[in-house]
Amino acid sequence: MPDTEPSRPISSPNASPPRPQVPAADQTLRILSFLARQRGPVAASTVAKTLGIPRSSVYHLLASLEAHGFVIHLPAERRWGLGTAAFELAGGYSRQQPLTRLGRPLVAALADRAGESAHLAVMTGRDVLYIVEERAPRRPALVTDVGVRLPAHLTATGRAMLAAFPREQVRALYPDASAFADRTGRGPARPGELRDVLREVRERGYAIEDGEVTLGLRSVGVAVRDHAGWPAAAIALTWPLEAGRDAETLGALISDAATELERRIGRTG
Repeated sequence: MPDTEPSRPISSPNASPPRPQVPAADQTLRILSFLARQRGPVAASTVAKTLGIPRSSVYHLLASLEAHGFVIHLPAERRWGLGTAAFELAGGYSRQQPLTRLGRPLVAALADRAGESAHLAVMTGRDVLYIVEERAPRRPALVTDVGVRLPAHLTATGRAMLAAFPREQVRALYPDASAFADRTGRGPARPGELRDVLREVRERGYAIEDGEVTLGLRSVGVAVRDHAGWPAAAIALTWPLEAGRDAETLGALISDAATELERRIGRTG
């Protein structure tokens, strides 16, 4: 027999709505929502027990989601986490204005205060996508324009967000050397090198990029976390090396802007 759940009658205006007519679709969305709230990949048995879905159904749905890139399976750990297609959905949501609208005035104010170009980016797969760009006067042109994608592991915004991801998620995104794009011959080119970079980001509290995107330019980035603690975006400043700016000072300015954006998107702690 098909795996279905009976509809619940509505007994009052405040009662729960009827169950969906497509149980598999309902269960799939519940699984994705559950995974999105976790700090890292979880076992299928945990998904089944928490959501009250038969374990056999959970495995079938996870397999289908994996085939479409919405989840990833970590065989050695027997756990499941969100895949790159889920990040694409998050990027799509961001492109539909909420983060852009809320972040633009903060990024503009940051650029004015720092006197350097500032930008806001989101993750999409192994890339960052720039959704807000504020250019400082008398500064060189940047490649980080709105709508531009760049390899996350080479950028300050990408590194800030990757450092906030669970380590298992980073391993899934960068399983081997073939996952690492190159622009200037600088930057991590292997999983171990990326782990070292992200460890420094966590210790420092902000990410630094030095000529890995464009020679002669340096950037500092800070992650913006949502209500669940996941990196929804990152804010960065970019300046020419000859400007001699102090990364720690600029990192503090960015942290203030990131904290305010977190408050505006609903993070309370």
